[in-house]
Amino acid sequence: MSGVEVVNFGCRLNIAEGEGIRQAAAGANNLIVFNTCAVTAEAERQARQAIRKAARVNPDSRIIVTGCGAQINPDQYAAMPEVSAVIGNADKRSAAAYAPAITRQVSDIFGETALLRPVVSGDGHTRAHIEVQNGCDHRCTFCIIPFGRGDSRSVPAGLVIEAVARAVDAGHQEVVLTGIDLTSYGPDLPGKPTLGQLVERILKHVPDLPRLRLSSLDCIEIDERLFDLVTGEPRVMPHLHLSLQSGDDMILKRMKRRHSRGQAVDLISRINERRPEVAIGADIIAGFPTETEAMFAGSVALIADGHIVHGHIFPYSPRSGTPAARMPQLERALVKDRAACLRAVAEAAKANWLASLIGSRQRVLVEKDGRTAHAENYAVVRLAADAVPGTIVEVDVTGSTDNALRAKAKTC
Repeated sequence: MSGVEVVNFGCRLNIAEGEGIRQAAAGANNLIVFNTCAVTAEAERQARQAIRKAARVNPDSRIIVTGCGAQINPDQYAAMPEVSAVIGNADKRSAAAYAPAITRQVSDIFGETALLRPVVSGDGHTRAHIEVQNGCDHRCTFCIIPFGRGDSRSVPAGLVIEAVARAVDAGHQEVVLTGIDLTSYGPDLPGKPTLGQLVERILKHVPDLPRLRLSSLDCIEIDERLFDLVTGEPRVMPHLHLSLQSGDDMILKRMKRRHSRGQAVDLISRINERRPEVAIGADIIAGFPTETEAMFAGSVALIADGHIVHGHIFPYSPRSGTPAARMPQLERALVKDRAACLRAVAEAAKANWLASLIGSRQRVLVEKDGRTAHAENYAVVRLAADAVPGTIVEVDVTGSTDNALRAKAKTC
């Protein structure tokens, strides 16, 4: 290979940052940068596996590891013979970190105060992912990510608007706002703006943006301003991904979450009443320490009670250094069984939802292959004929599978 290849794992924020990494490392040759995730042990295992494979396929390439995995577990990656350098999250967008002489540069992420400057991440993606927030001030007992990202920091609205405008000028029809704790946007900025105010300003100052999508939200932080935009603004996509994690109040308390089951279900009900086409996605953890069968049943029921059609199911993964890792653990076989059960229920709910859309007309954004698209509600759509990548087209839904719609160009 030649040039720089960036391999992103994990969240949409990593996708957004991938372009910044590419720009920082520009000019290097035969360089592969792995932008890792550390949210679960499985995510790190997959990263190590990919690093080893890349070294076999590209034996002459220099391999650098960055991202949350590198920040939290630098020794683990530095010990891999395939890895030439380990760079922490605070330095991964610095050109100096990619100098050949650098083998390790991992600084204190909690000391990070540099102004965040978003790049437009669209290379290889139909939609542009734009960072508006990073870090997290909360300490959920299962989560190691604050130690990979540091405290919450927000991007000034003017810089976000400039980035969104650049994305539109580059031809992107959809922008995704990303962050580690997106709904905590703003308290660290002058005037303490909210995420809702940021969305309002984007829509006002970039009138040519057709589609604005929000990445994962904390349901308890959705205030009335943001609620009104999600339920009443057609340019804000009718798709919300919520960080719910469990359907049982005791487990939520042990997770140190800040919402109750009832608050989550009530919010979703109010959203669906105001804008019925909003599709709900959610992260749910199966097998959290101390979870009983009755507690697990609450999470299973949450899929129906919360009208969840985009379920992201994770088996609980103990992360060293987190309070939950010191709690009484369930047997791993039981955790995996519960995750499989929850995943099956989520998949059935999605299949039923997709089937309910047969006969509808959808506006879809065509992906790079020209035959796959995403509807406004984020349903995957398989097109009957090629369409121009990156364009928005109207289609008639003719059928569905368990995980996608089938559609053809609209008829008059």
